[in-house]
Amino acid sequence: MSGRPVQELDEADLAEYLDAAARSPLSRAVVGPDGQSQTYGELSAQADRVASVLHERGVGRGDRVGLLMPKSVQSVALIFGILRLGAAYVPVDAYGSPQRAATIFDDCQARIILADERSAGRLEEAAPPLAARTLITGDHWPDANASGKPSYPRAEKDPDRLAALLYTSGSTGTPKGVMITHRNAVSFVEWASATFGITETDEVASHAPFHFDLSVFDLFVTVKHTACIHLIDTDLAASPRHLPEFIAKSGITVWYSAPAILGMIAESPRAERFPQNRLRLVLFAGEVFPIDKLRRLLHLWPTPQYYNLYGPTETNVCTYYRVPEQIPASRTAPLTIGHACSHCDIIIVDEQLEPVPPGESGFLSVAGPSVYPSYWNLPARTAERTFRFGGRRWYNTGDIVRATPDGYAFLGRADRMVKRHGHRIELDEIEHSLRHNDVLADAAVVSTGVPGEVTITAFVVASGVEPTSVELRQYCHSRLARYMVPDDFQFLDELPRTSTGKTDYQELSSRCEVAEAVRG
Repeated sequence: MSGRPVQELDEADLAEYLDAAARSPLSRAVVGPDGQSQTYGELSAQADRVASVLHERGVGRGDRVGLLMPKSVQSVALIFGILRLGAAYVPVDAYGSPQRAATIFDDCQARIILADERSAGRLEEAAPPLAARTLITGDHWPDANASGKPSYPRAEKDPDRLAALLYTSGSTGTPKGVMITHRNAVSFVEWASATFGITETDEVASHAPFHFDLSVFDLFVTVKHTACIHLIDTDLAASPRHLPEFIAKSGITVWYSAPAILGMIAESPRAERFPQNRLRLVLFAGEVFPIDKLRRLLHLWPTPQYYNLYGPTETNVCTYYRVPEQIPASRTAPLTIGHACSHCDIIIVDEQLEPVPPGESGFLSVAGPSVYPSYWNLPARTAERTFRFGGRRWYNTGDIVRATPDGYAFLGRADRMVKRHGHRIELDEIEHSLRHNDVLADAAVVSTGVPGEVTITAFVVASGVEPTSVELRQYCHSRLARYMVPDDFQFLDELPRTSTGKTDYQELSSRCEVAEAVRG
Protein backbone atom coordinates (compact mmCIF):
# COMPACT_ATOMS: atom_id res chain seq x y z
CA MET A 1 0.00 0.00 0.00
CA SER A 2 1.20 3.50 -0.76
CA GLY A 3 1.54 5.79 2.26
CA ARG A 4 1.36 4.29 5.74
CA PRO A 5 2.25 0.55 5.91
CA VAL A 6 -0.65 -1.77 6.67
CA GLN A 7 0.74 -2.78 10.08
CA GLU A 8 0.76 0.86 11.18
CA LEU A 9 -3.00 1.03 10.66
CA ASP A 10 -3.23 -0.81 14.00
CA GLU A 11 -2.47 2.61 15.54
CA ALA A 12 -4.80 4.59 13.27
CA ASP A 13 -6.41 7.66 14.83
CA LEU A 14 -7.96 10.56 12.93
CA ALA A 15 -7.51 12.94 15.86
CA GLU A 16 -3.74 12.52 15.56
CA TYR A 17 -3.77 14.52 12.33
CA LEU A 18 -4.78 17.67 14.23
CA ASP A 19 -2.21 16.93 16.95
CA ALA A 20 0.55 16.96 14.33
CA ALA A 21 -0.81 20.03 12.53
CA ALA A 22 -0.99 21.98 15.81
CA ARG A 23 2.82 21.88 15.92
CA SER A 24 2.52 24.64 13.32
CA PRO A 25 0.12 26.75 15.42
CA LEU A 26 0.26 29.87 13.25
CA SER A 27 -0.55 28.09 10.00
CA ARG A 28 -4.01 28.88 8.67
CA ALA A 29 -6.27 25.87 9.16
CA VAL A 30 -9.77 26.72 8.03
CA VAL A 31 -11.67 29.56 6.39
CA GLY A 32 -15.43 29.60 6.90
CA PRO A 33 -18.12 30.62 4.41
CA ASP A 34 -18.36 33.97 6.23
CA GLY A 35 -14.63 34.63 5.85
CA GLN A 36 -13.90 33.83 9.48
CA SER A 37 -10.69 31.83 9.87
CA GLN A 38 -8.68 29.91 12.44
CA THR A 39 -5.07 28.88 12.74
CA TYR A 40 -4.14 25.33 13.66
CA GLY A 41 -3.31 26.50 17.16
CA GLU A 42 -6.77 28.02 17.55
CA LEU A 43 -8.50 25.01 16.00
CA SER A 44 -6.70 22.61 18.34
CA ALA A 45 -7.51 24.73 21.38
CA GLN A 46 -11.18 24.93 20.46
CA ALA A 47 -11.34 21.17 19.80
CA ASP A 48 -9.98 20.63 23.32
CA ARG A 49 -12.69 22.82 24.78
CA VAL A 50 -15.35 20.98 22.78
CA ALA A 51 -14.10 17.68 24.19
CA SER A 52 -14.11 19.14 27.70
CA VAL A 53 -17.70 20.43 27.44
CA LEU A 54 -18.93 17.14 25.99
CA HIS A 55 -17.14 15.21 28.75
CA GLU A 56 -18.93 17.36 31.35
CA ARG A 57 -22.21 16.42 29.63
CA GLY A 58 -21.48 12.71 29.98
CA VAL A 59 -20.20 11.94 26.48
CA GLY A 60 -17.52 9.26 26.44
CA ARG A 61 -15.72 6.79 24.24
CA GLY A 62 -17.99 5.05 21.76
CA ASP A 63 -20.89 7.50 22.11
CA ARG A 64 -22.48 9.03 19.04
CA VAL A 65 -22.74 12.82 18.81
CA GLY A 66 -25.13 14.32 16.28
CA LEU A 67 -24.16 17.35 14.20
CA LEU A 68 -26.99 19.45 12.78
CA MET A 69 -25.68 22.80 11.57
CA PRO A 70 -24.35 24.56 8.49
CA LYS A 71 -20.66 24.20 7.72
CA SER A 72 -18.56 26.68 9.70
CA VAL A 73 -15.18 27.11 11.35
CA GLN A 74 -16.87 25.98 14.53
CA SER A 75 -18.21 22.74 13.03
CA VAL A 76 -14.68 21.61 12.14
CA ALA A 77 -13.61 22.12 15.77
CA LEU A 78 -16.67 20.17 16.92
CA ILE A 79 -15.71 17.17 14.79
CA PHE A 80 -12.16 17.05 16.09
CA GLY A 81 -13.32 17.60 19.68
CA ILE A 82 -15.69 14.66 19.37
CA LEU A 83 -12.91 12.48 17.98
CA ARG A 84 -10.41 13.48 20.69
CA LEU A 85 -12.90 12.31 23.28
CA GLY A 86 -13.22 8.94 21.53
CA ALA A 87 -16.80 9.50 20.42
CA ALA A 88 -18.13 9.37 16.84
CA TYR A 89 -19.71 12.20 14.90
CA VAL A 90 -23.02 11.77 13.06
CA PRO A 91 -23.50 14.63 10.57
CA VAL A 92 -26.95 15.35 9.15
CA ASP A 93 -28.07 17.91 6.57
CA ALA A 94 -29.11 21.04 8.47
CA TYR A 95 -31.19 22.19 5.49
CA GLY A 96 -32.94 18.88 4.96
CA SER A 97 -35.97 17.28 6.53
CA PRO A 98 -35.97 17.63 10.35
CA GLN A 99 -38.06 14.45 10.53
CA ARG A 100 -35.32 12.57 8.69
CA ALA A 101 -32.73 14.06 11.05
CA ALA A 102 -34.80 12.91 14.03
CA THR A 103 -35.05 9.40 12.56
CA ILE A 104 -31.25 9.26 12.20
CA PHE A 105 -30.50 10.55 15.70
CA ASP A 106 -32.99 8.12 17.22
CA ASP A 107 -31.58 5.24 15.18
CA CYS A 108 -28.00 5.79 16.33
CA GLN A 109 -29.05 6.73 19.88
CA ALA A 110 -27.11 9.98 19.77
CA ARG A 111 -25.97 10.92 23.27
CA ILE A 112 -25.99 14.62 22.42
CA ILE A 113 -26.98 16.61 19.33
CA LEU A 114 -24.97 19.73 18.57
CA ALA A 115 -27.02 22.22 16.58
CA ASP A 116 -27.24 25.89 15.71
CA GLU A 117 -30.31 27.72 17.02
CA ARG A 118 -32.31 27.49 13.78
CA SER A 119 -31.69 23.78 13.29
CA ALA A 120 -32.42 23.04 16.95
CA GLY A 121 -35.79 24.76 16.64
CA ARG A 122 -36.75 22.81 13.54
CA LEU A 123 -35.68 19.55 15.16
CA GLU A 124 -37.68 20.26 18.30
CA GLU A 125 -40.81 20.92 16.25
CA ALA A 126 -40.38 17.62 14.41
CA ALA A 127 -39.41 15.54 17.46
CA PRO A 128 -39.96 17.30 20.82
CA PRO A 129 -38.32 14.48 22.88
CA LEU A 130 -34.97 15.23 21.21
CA ALA A 131 -34.89 18.73 22.73
CA ALA A 132 -33.45 17.36 25.97
CA ARG A 133 -30.50 15.90 24.05
CA THR A 134 -29.88 18.97 21.87
CA LEU A 135 -27.14 21.43 22.80
CA ILE A 136 -27.35 24.77 20.99
CA THR A 137 -23.98 26.11 19.91
CA GLY A 138 -23.28 29.79 19.31
CA ASP A 139 -20.63 31.49 17.23
CA HIS A 140 -18.08 31.25 20.03
CA TRP A 141 -19.13 27.98 21.62
CA PRO A 142 -16.95 26.99 23.32
CA ASP A 143 -14.71 30.04 23.44
CA ALA A 144 -11.23 28.96 22.36
CA ASN A 145 -9.78 31.98 24.16
CA ALA A 146 -11.44 31.33 27.51
CA SER A 147 -9.21 30.99 30.54
CA GLY A 148 -8.57 27.68 32.22
CA LYS A 149 -7.14 24.49 30.85
CA PRO A 150 -9.67 22.05 29.32
CA SER A 151 -9.94 18.77 31.17
CA TYR A 152 -11.12 15.52 29.64
CA PRO A 153 -9.82 11.97 29.26
CA ARG A 154 -8.06 11.73 25.91
CA ALA A 155 -9.18 8.53 24.18
CA GLU A 156 -6.61 5.81 23.70
CA LYS A 157 -5.96 4.66 20.17
CA ASP A 158 -8.37 2.05 18.88
CA PRO A 159 -8.37 1.71 15.09
CA ASP A 160 -11.58 -0.27 15.12
CA ARG A 161 -13.51 2.27 17.19
CA LEU A 162 -16.30 4.08 15.37
CA ALA A 163 -15.23 7.50 14.07
CA ALA A 164 -18.30 8.52 12.05
CA LEU A 165 -21.75 7.34 11.05
CA LEU A 166 -22.69 8.47 7.55
CA TYR A 167 -26.31 7.80 6.65
CA THR A 168 -27.32 6.91 3.10
CA SER A 169 -30.62 6.15 1.42
CA GLY A 170 -32.19 2.83 2.43
CA SER A 171 -34.33 0.54 0.28
CA THR A 172 -36.63 -0.22 3.25
CA GLY A 173 -37.71 3.41 3.47
CA THR A 174 -35.38 4.28 6.35
CA PRO A 175 -31.86 5.74 6.04
CA LYS A 176 -29.09 3.29 6.92
CA GLY A 177 -25.96 4.25 8.81
CA VAL A 178 -22.60 3.25 7.34
CA MET A 179 -20.11 2.72 10.17
CA ILE A 180 -16.72 4.32 9.46
CA THR A 181 -13.92 3.33 11.83
CA HIS A 182 -10.63 5.13 12.33
CA ARG A 183 -8.91 2.33 10.42
CA ASN A 184 -11.31 2.72 7.48
CA ALA A 185 -10.79 6.46 7.20
CA VAL A 186 -7.04 6.51 7.87
CA SER A 187 -6.34 3.87 5.23
CA PHE A 188 -8.02 6.14 2.66
CA VAL A 189 -6.33 9.29 3.96
CA GLU A 190 -2.89 7.69 3.75
CA TRP A 191 -3.53 6.45 0.22
CA ALA A 192 -4.82 9.85 -0.91
CA SER A 193 -1.84 11.56 0.69
CA ALA A 194 0.64 9.39 -1.18
CA THR A 195 -1.26 9.62 -4.46
CA PHE A 196 -2.06 13.33 -4.69
CA GLY A 197 0.84 14.93 -2.85
CA ILE A 198 -1.09 17.46 -0.75
CA THR A 199 1.27 19.90 1.03
CA GLU A 200 1.05 22.75 3.54
CA THR A 201 0.90 25.20 0.63
CA ASP A 202 -2.38 23.80 -0.72
CA GLU A 203 -5.71 25.59 -0.42
CA VAL A 204 -8.36 22.87 -0.45
CA ALA A 205 -12.00 23.56 -1.29
CA SER A 206 -14.54 21.78 0.91
CA HIS A 207 -17.51 21.54 -1.47
CA ALA A 208 -19.15 18.39 -0.08
CA PRO A 209 -21.40 18.63 2.99
CA PHE A 210 -20.03 16.83 6.04
CA HIS A 211 -22.71 14.11 5.79
CA PHE A 212 -21.29 13.14 2.36
CA ASP A 213 -18.29 10.78 2.28
CA LEU A 214 -16.27 13.09 0.02
CA SER A 215 -15.80 15.28 3.11
CA VAL A 216 -13.41 12.71 4.61
CA PHE A 217 -10.82 13.88 2.08
CA ASP A 218 -11.57 17.55 2.64
CA LEU A 219 -11.23 17.35 6.41
CA PHE A 220 -8.57 14.80 7.16
CA VAL A 221 -6.23 14.79 4.16
CA THR A 222 -6.06 18.58 4.43
CA VAL A 223 -5.38 18.62 8.17
CA LYS A 224 -2.82 15.81 7.89
CA HIS A 225 -0.69 18.08 5.69
CA THR A 226 -1.36 21.34 7.56
CA ALA A 227 -3.02 22.73 4.44
CA CYS A 228 -6.00 25.12 4.57
CA ILE A 229 -9.66 24.08 4.24
CA HIS A 230 -12.03 26.55 2.57
CA LEU A 231 -15.60 25.71 3.59
CA ILE A 232 -18.25 26.31 0.92
CA ASP A 233 -21.82 26.89 2.10
CA THR A 234 -24.91 25.37 0.50
CA ASP A 235 -25.85 28.36 -1.66
CA LEU A 236 -22.39 28.85 -3.16
CA ALA A 237 -21.92 25.09 -3.59
CA ALA A 238 -24.86 25.01 -6.00
CA SER A 239 -23.89 28.14 -7.95
CA PRO A 240 -21.90 27.47 -11.15
CA ARG A 241 -22.02 31.21 -11.81
CA HIS A 242 -20.12 32.21 -8.66
CA LEU A 243 -17.87 29.24 -7.93
CA PRO A 244 -15.19 30.04 -10.56
CA GLU A 245 -14.73 33.49 -9.00
CA PHE A 246 -14.52 31.94 -5.52
CA ILE A 247 -11.94 29.41 -6.72
CA ALA A 248 -9.80 32.18 -8.21
CA LYS A 249 -10.19 34.69 -5.36
CA SER A 250 -9.49 32.10 -2.64
CA GLY A 251 -6.45 30.71 -4.45
CA ILE A 252 -7.91 27.19 -4.41
CA THR A 253 -5.38 24.60 -5.56
CA VAL A 254 -7.33 21.38 -4.87
CA TRP A 255 -10.96 20.75 -5.79
CA TYR A 256 -13.02 17.63 -5.00
CA SER A 257 -16.73 17.26 -5.75
CA ALA A 258 -19.35 15.26 -7.57
CA PRO A 259 -19.26 15.83 -11.36
CA ALA A 260 -22.64 17.58 -11.48
CA ILE A 261 -21.44 21.01 -10.36
CA LEU A 262 -18.31 20.79 -12.52
CA GLY A 263 -20.52 19.99 -15.50
CA MET A 264 -22.66 23.05 -14.80
CA ILE A 265 -19.55 25.21 -14.51
CA ALA A 266 -18.33 23.90 -17.86
CA GLU A 267 -21.67 24.80 -19.48
CA SER A 268 -21.86 28.33 -18.04
CA PRO A 269 -22.82 30.82 -20.79
CA ARG A 270 -19.69 32.92 -20.27
CA ALA A 271 -17.31 30.22 -19.14
CA GLU A 272 -14.51 31.57 -21.33
CA ARG A 273 -14.47 34.71 -19.19
CA PHE A 274 -13.75 32.84 -15.97
CA PRO A 275 -10.88 34.42 -14.01
CA GLN A 276 -7.58 32.57 -13.98
CA ASN A 277 -7.08 30.29 -11.01
CA ARG A 278 -4.37 28.30 -9.23
CA LEU A 279 -6.01 24.88 -9.51
CA ARG A 280 -3.49 22.05 -9.80
CA LEU A 281 -5.76 19.14 -8.93
CA VAL A 282 -9.41 18.47 -9.80
CA LEU A 283 -10.92 15.31 -8.33
CA PHE A 284 -14.46 14.13 -8.97
CA ALA A 285 -16.46 11.16 -7.69
CA GLY A 286 -19.94 9.93 -7.01
CA GLU A 287 -21.42 9.50 -10.49
CA VAL A 288 -20.59 9.37 -14.18
CA PHE A 289 -19.20 12.60 -15.66
CA PRO A 290 -20.83 13.11 -19.12
CA ILE A 291 -17.92 13.05 -21.55
CA ASP A 292 -18.93 16.17 -23.49
CA LYS A 293 -19.05 18.26 -20.32
CA LEU A 294 -15.73 16.87 -19.11
CA ARG A 295 -14.12 17.65 -22.46
CA ARG A 296 -15.42 21.22 -22.17
CA LEU A 297 -14.01 21.56 -18.63
CA LEU A 298 -10.59 20.35 -19.74
CA HIS A 299 -10.62 23.07 -22.36
CA LEU A 300 -11.59 25.77 -19.87
CA TRP A 301 -9.18 24.64 -17.15
CA PRO A 302 -6.27 22.96 -18.98
CA THR A 303 -3.66 23.24 -16.20
CA PRO A 304 -4.86 20.91 -13.39
CA GLN A 305 -4.46 17.16 -13.23
CA TYR A 306 -7.88 15.46 -13.29
CA TYR A 307 -8.82 12.21 -11.56
CA ASN A 308 -12.02 10.19 -11.72
CA LEU A 309 -12.47 8.54 -8.29
CA TYR A 310 -14.91 5.74 -7.57
CA GLY A 311 -16.18 4.12 -4.41
CA PRO A 312 -19.35 3.88 -2.31
CA THR A 313 -19.53 5.18 1.26
CA GLU A 314 -18.88 1.62 2.47
CA THR A 315 -15.34 1.67 0.99
CA ASN A 316 -14.63 5.34 0.28
CA VAL A 317 -12.45 5.55 -2.84
CA CYS A 318 -11.40 2.10 -4.08
CA THR A 319 -10.54 2.75 -7.76
CA TYR A 320 -9.16 5.79 -9.57
CA TYR A 321 -8.36 6.94 -13.09
CA ARG A 322 -6.04 9.70 -14.27
CA VAL A 323 -7.93 11.65 -16.93
CA PRO A 324 -5.89 12.19 -20.10
CA GLU A 325 -5.01 15.79 -20.97
CA GLN A 326 -7.11 15.56 -24.11
CA ILE A 327 -10.20 13.49 -24.84
CA PRO A 328 -10.77 12.77 -28.55
CA ALA A 329 -13.84 14.44 -30.01
CA SER A 330 -14.90 11.04 -31.36
CA ARG A 331 -15.22 9.54 -27.89
CA THR A 332 -18.79 9.33 -26.62
CA ALA A 333 -18.41 6.65 -23.92
CA PRO A 334 -17.76 7.78 -20.33
CA LEU A 335 -14.33 7.28 -18.80
CA THR A 336 -13.62 4.07 -16.94
CA ILE A 337 -13.40 4.16 -13.16
CA GLY A 338 -9.79 3.05 -13.45
CA HIS A 339 -7.89 0.45 -11.47
CA ALA A 340 -7.84 -0.53 -7.81
CA CYS A 341 -6.24 1.81 -5.31
CA SER A 342 -3.17 0.31 -3.63
CA HIS A 343 -4.96 -0.10 -0.28
CA CYS A 344 -7.83 -2.06 -1.86
CA ASP A 345 -8.30 -5.35 -3.70
CA ILE A 346 -10.97 -5.78 -6.36
CA ILE A 347 -12.71 -8.81 -7.81
CA ILE A 348 -15.71 -9.08 -10.15
CA VAL A 349 -18.26 -11.70 -9.13
CA ASP A 350 -21.47 -13.17 -10.55
CA GLU A 351 -24.80 -13.57 -8.76
CA GLN A 352 -23.42 -16.65 -6.99
CA LEU A 353 -20.54 -14.49 -5.70
CA GLU A 354 -17.99 -16.40 -7.74
CA PRO A 355 -15.33 -14.59 -9.82
CA VAL A 356 -16.31 -14.15 -13.46
CA PRO A 357 -14.02 -15.15 -16.36
CA PRO A 358 -11.78 -12.38 -17.76
CA GLY A 359 -13.68 -9.91 -19.93
CA GLU A 360 -17.12 -10.75 -18.52
CA SER A 361 -19.26 -8.35 -16.51
CA GLY A 362 -20.28 -8.77 -12.89
CA PHE A 363 -20.52 -7.07 -9.52
CA LEU A 364 -17.49 -5.08 -8.41
CA SER A 365 -16.46 -6.24 -4.94
CA VAL A 366 -13.89 -4.73 -2.60
CA ALA A 367 -11.69 -5.96 0.25
CA GLY A 368 -9.16 -4.09 2.34
CA PRO A 369 -8.79 -1.86 5.41
CA SER A 370 -11.12 0.84 4.08
CA VAL A 371 -14.16 -1.48 3.89
CA TYR A 372 -16.78 -0.64 6.51
CA PRO A 373 -17.42 -3.15 9.33
CA SER A 374 -21.23 -2.99 9.26
CA TYR A 375 -24.37 -0.97 8.83
CA TRP A 376 -25.52 0.41 12.16
CA ASN A 377 -27.85 -2.10 13.84
CA LEU A 378 -28.57 -3.84 10.52
CA PRO A 379 -26.77 -7.20 10.65
CA ALA A 380 -29.06 -8.81 8.08
CA ARG A 381 -28.55 -5.97 5.60
CA THR A 382 -24.79 -6.14 6.20
CA ALA A 383 -24.83 -9.88 5.54
CA GLU A 384 -26.61 -9.28 2.23
CA ARG A 385 -23.81 -7.04 1.01
CA THR A 386 -20.72 -8.85 2.31
CA PHE A 387 -19.34 -12.31 1.64
CA ARG A 388 -16.26 -14.46 2.25
CA PHE A 389 -13.93 -15.49 -0.54
CA GLY A 390 -10.33 -16.64 -0.42
CA GLY A 391 -10.31 -16.28 3.35
CA ARG A 392 -11.19 -12.58 3.19
CA ARG A 393 -14.28 -10.43 3.72
CA TRP A 394 -15.58 -8.66 0.59
CA TYR A 395 -18.16 -5.94 0.07
CA ASN A 396 -20.39 -6.31 -3.00
CA THR A 397 -21.00 -2.78 -4.27
CA GLY A 398 -23.90 -3.82 -6.49
CA ASP A 399 -22.29 -1.91 -9.36
CA ILE A 400 -21.92 -3.88 -12.57
CA VAL A 401 -18.52 -3.49 -14.25
CA ARG A 402 -16.29 -5.16 -16.81
CA ALA A 403 -12.50 -5.20 -16.70
CA THR A 404 -10.79 -3.52 -19.65
CA PRO A 405 -7.13 -2.64 -20.29
CA ASP A 406 -8.05 0.97 -19.47
CA GLY A 407 -9.66 0.07 -16.15
CA TYR A 408 -13.07 -1.05 -14.97
CA ALA A 409 -15.92 0.07 -17.23
CA PHE A 410 -19.02 1.00 -15.23
CA LEU A 411 -22.12 -0.60 -16.79
CA GLY A 412 -24.87 0.25 -14.30
CA ARG A 413 -26.77 -1.58 -11.58
CA ALA A 414 -29.14 -4.51 -11.31
CA ASP A 415 -31.24 -2.96 -8.51
CA ARG A 416 -33.22 0.26 -8.10
CA MET A 417 -30.45 2.38 -6.66
CA VAL A 418 -29.41 5.44 -8.68
CA LYS A 419 -26.95 8.25 -8.17
CA ARG A 420 -27.67 11.93 -8.46
CA HIS A 421 -25.19 14.71 -7.65
CA GLY A 422 -22.98 12.02 -6.18
CA HIS A 423 -25.58 10.83 -3.68
CA ARG A 424 -26.97 7.31 -3.64
CA ILE A 425 -30.75 7.20 -3.89
CA GLU A 426 -32.84 4.12 -3.24
CA LEU A 427 -35.99 4.72 -5.28
CA ASP A 428 -37.83 2.41 -2.90
CA GLU A 429 -37.23 4.86 -0.04
CA ILE A 430 -39.01 7.60 -2.01
CA GLU A 431 -41.87 5.20 -2.72
CA HIS A 432 -42.17 4.23 0.94
CA SER A 433 -42.41 7.87 1.91
CA LEU A 434 -45.08 8.69 -0.70
CA ARG A 435 -47.17 5.65 0.24
CA HIS A 436 -47.35 6.93 3.82
CA ASN A 437 -49.10 10.06 2.57
CA ASP A 438 -52.80 9.70 3.36
CA VAL A 439 -53.81 11.61 0.23
CA LEU A 440 -52.26 8.93 -1.99
CA ALA A 441 -53.54 5.42 -2.63
CA ASP A 442 -50.38 4.23 -4.37
CA ALA A 443 -47.07 5.43 -5.76
CA ALA A 444 -44.20 4.22 -7.93
CA VAL A 445 -40.90 5.94 -8.67
CA VAL A 446 -38.62 5.51 -11.67
CA SER A 447 -35.46 7.14 -12.96
CA THR A 448 -34.57 7.97 -16.54
CA GLY A 449 -31.68 9.60 -18.33
CA VAL A 450 -28.05 8.68 -18.72
CA PRO A 451 -25.69 8.26 -15.74
CA GLY A 452 -24.74 11.67 -14.47
CA GLU A 453 -27.97 13.23 -15.76
CA VAL A 454 -30.66 11.30 -13.91
CA THR A 455 -34.28 12.44 -13.69
CA ILE A 456 -36.58 11.02 -11.01
CA THR A 457 -40.31 10.79 -11.69
CA ALA A 458 -42.98 9.79 -9.19
CA PHE A 459 -46.22 8.28 -10.53
CA VAL A 460 -48.98 8.67 -7.94
CA VAL A 461 -52.60 7.60 -7.52
CA ALA A 462 -54.75 9.89 -5.38
CA SER A 463 -56.96 8.38 -2.69
CA GLY A 464 -59.50 11.20 -3.03
CA VAL A 465 -59.03 14.80 -4.04
CA GLU A 466 -55.93 14.99 -6.19
CA PRO A 467 -53.11 16.90 -4.44
CA THR A 468 -51.00 19.38 -6.36
CA SER A 469 -47.40 18.76 -7.37
CA VAL A 470 -46.37 21.59 -5.06
CA GLU A 471 -48.05 19.89 -2.10
CA LEU A 472 -46.37 16.57 -2.91
CA ARG A 473 -43.00 18.27 -3.29
CA GLN A 474 -43.44 19.96 0.10
CA TYR A 475 -44.39 16.60 1.63
CA CYS A 476 -41.23 15.00 0.22
CA HIS A 477 -39.07 17.88 1.45
CA SER A 478 -40.41 17.29 4.96
CA ARG A 479 -39.42 13.61 4.97
CA LEU A 480 -36.59 13.00 2.51
CA ALA A 481 -33.12 14.31 1.86
CA ARG A 482 -33.23 17.26 -0.55
CA TYR A 483 -31.47 15.35 -3.32
CA MET A 484 -34.15 12.63 -3.18
CA VAL A 485 -37.16 14.83 -3.96
CA PRO A 486 -38.60 13.79 -7.37
CA ASP A 487 -38.17 16.13 -10.32
CA ASP A 488 -41.67 15.44 -11.59
CA PHE A 489 -45.00 14.03 -10.37
CA GLN A 490 -47.38 12.27 -12.75
CA PHE A 491 -50.96 11.50 -11.72
CA LEU A 492 -52.59 8.21 -12.79
CA ASP A 493 -55.92 6.55 -12.12
CA GLU A 494 -54.01 3.36 -11.35
CA LEU A 495 -50.46 2.04 -11.72
CA PRO A 496 -49.75 -0.32 -14.64
CA ARG A 497 -49.22 -3.94 -13.57
CA THR A 498 -47.34 -6.91 -14.97
CA SER A 499 -49.05 -10.27 -15.54
CA THR A 500 -48.03 -11.25 -11.99
CA GLY A 501 -49.63 -8.16 -10.47
CA LYS A 502 -46.39 -6.28 -9.75
CA THR A 503 -45.81 -2.64 -10.61
CA ASP A 504 -44.73 -2.42 -14.25
CA TYR A 505 -41.69 -0.17 -13.87
CA GLN A 506 -40.66 -0.78 -17.47
CA GLU A 507 -43.94 0.67 -18.72
CA LEU A 508 -43.56 3.71 -16.44
CA SER A 509 -39.99 4.28 -17.63
CA SER A 510 -41.20 4.09 -21.24
CA ARG A 511 -43.82 6.77 -20.56
CA CYS A 512 -41.09 9.04 -19.15
CA GLU A 513 -38.87 8.48 -22.17
CA VAL A 514 -41.72 9.27 -24.55
CA ALA A 515 -42.54 12.45 -22.62
CA GLU A 516 -38.88 13.51 -22.67
CA ALA A 517 -38.70 12.87 -26.42
CA VAL A 518 -41.79 15.04 -26.98
CA ARG A 519 -40.33 17.86 -24.87
CA GLY A 520 -36.98 17.53 -26.68
